[in-house]
Amino acid sequence: MNPDTHAQRVLIIVSSGPSTPARCAAPFHTATLLACMDAEVTLFLSGEGVQLARRAVADQLRALDGGEPLRHFIRQAREAGARLMMCRQPGVNIDESELIEELDEISSGGELARLILESERVLTL
Repeated sequence: MNPDTHAQRVLIIVSSGPSTPARCAAPFHTATLLACMDAEVTLFLSGEGVQLARRAVADQLRALDGGEPLRHFIRQAREAGARLMMCRQPGVNIDESELIEELDEISSGGELARLILESERVLTL
């Protein structure tokens, strides 16, 4: 990357969840590829996507029968440098002991709005 340019900021809003397992690995795979291309990538779990931060879901959910569990793709994205955030849903109690270690932050819808405005690219997957 040219030292005179900044890393392109990409926000991936992950709204797919356990009801659509075939769609759940794609955001993390995309984040891995973009991070490997020197993009500054943030994955933000929202809506049903917040379920993917639950250890039981991440360790059991597979996009394809016989494929790797979702946590494999989450780890790849994190190892490539992507950040992982999830939305704090009003009125929903979160037992943080049930969440995956790869999660960087539990945040608000206001933080999501700020990230949308600050990112050069916003993807919803």
